[in-house]
Amino acid sequence: MHCLSEADRNNILELARQAVEEAVRQRRLLKEIPKAQIFEERCGVFVTLTAGGRLRGCIGVIEAKATLGESIVRCATESALDDPRFSPMQPEELSGLEIEVSLLSPLERIQPEQVEIGRHGLLVEQGYRRGLLLPQVAVEHHLDREQFLRETCYKAGLPRDAWETPETRIYRFSCEIVKEAK
Repeated sequence: MHCLSEADRNNILELARQAVEEAVRQRRLLKEIPKAQIFEERCGVFVTLTAGGRLRGCIGVIEAKATLGESIVRCATESALDDPRFSPMQPEELSGLEIEVSLLSPLERIQPEQVEIGRHGLLVEQGYRRGLLLPQVAVEHHLDREQFLRETCYKAGLPRDAWETPETRIYRFSCEIVKEAK
């Protein structure tokens, strides 16, 4: 997992904020990514946007196919404009927006009893269906292990008890969470 300096954390949040503002104001991807070393690394990343304590967008990549800088820009842009659960953000929403960036560790296949609430995020996979929930989801919604597994299956479009079947694969990951101070 990453060991981020305060400068890295600030750079990550600044890049995500610039990408969201460029997306919302100009309806385009931010072109210039700073040269900070952290942005050259590769890992999964999710960008979560909230306004007034409510989810406004959350998009991410599980496997890193691009640099972290490119992934943050793309995920921040898509969170603001393309999350299918929400209408595209408008400029007047930017002032109350809070940004959280989650850097994912590599996936590790596990058994259901190995899930640790508050420490692990989950990816459930069966056939072509996949569902992922970040570790903070279980904590924020006061889910126990079984509820967390059920909700991850539901997110994958599977029956909620699919985690109990042998054809369902369960993976865990941890997150380094970087968020703006309130």
